[in-house]
Amino acid sequence: MRLPGKVLKRLCGLTVLEHVVRRVRACEDLDAVVVATSEAPNDDPVSDMAQRCGAGVFRGSEDDVLDRFHGAAREARADVIVRITADCPLLDPQVLGQVYRRFRESDGVDYVSNTLERTYPRGLDVEVMSAVALERAHAEARKPYEREHVTPFIYGHPELFTLANVAWDRGDFAFHRWTLDTSEDFAFITAVYEALYREGAIFGAPDVLALLDRRPELVGINSAVRQKALDE
Repeated sequence: MRLPGKVLKRLCGLTVLEHVVRRVRACEDLDAVVVATSEAPNDDPVSDMAQRCGAGVFRGSEDDVLDRFHGAAREARADVIVRITADCPLLDPQVLGQVYRRFRESDGVDYVSNTLERTYPRGLDVEVMSAVALERAHAEARKPYEREHVTPFIYGHPELFTLANVAWDRGDFAFHRWTLDTSEDFAFITAVYEALYREGAIFGAPDVLALLDRRPELVGINSAVRQKALDE
């Protein structure tokens, strides 16, 4: 069962959203951070928290997330867009920067991620795309899951877009689940934060792996959670 209000839950004194914004900001390659949330009244606290974090806020459709994301990108006048979901409080700024730089260094590429062939734990997901690719997806995507999940139209049409993947040079750790969607996920992430978090510092993915090597029982906290398919 999904965890309601998950991005406003608190980890070591801060909300999940605050941690995510801080981690994105720690990537010096990026110019701005915008939280794209819905216009629904129950997302007012998310908007308020984002503003308190100093992030930009764009509010749009609750169901057509592609339209919301497209509106945020247009308002920010972005030519390159990095997509991070707010339920990933273990996001590593170094991983974010690596995927972004791969996009910048690859001539003619439309979309780069570390999820096309997953080697990173789920929860370290980074997607980078051109504004042109996003515009086309917004104009042509028709299926409900393409509108709800923003990027499936892009990576689902390699005949239309040039795609690239970033793999983890440490090996294949795709079996790890570091994202936040259930109470079990929150228990796992809380345990990691309680072990590694220090105010004013950001621990990274290698630190989490080292912790799990020392305390392998933590992996079992949410290992039974099944990832929901995009079209469910």
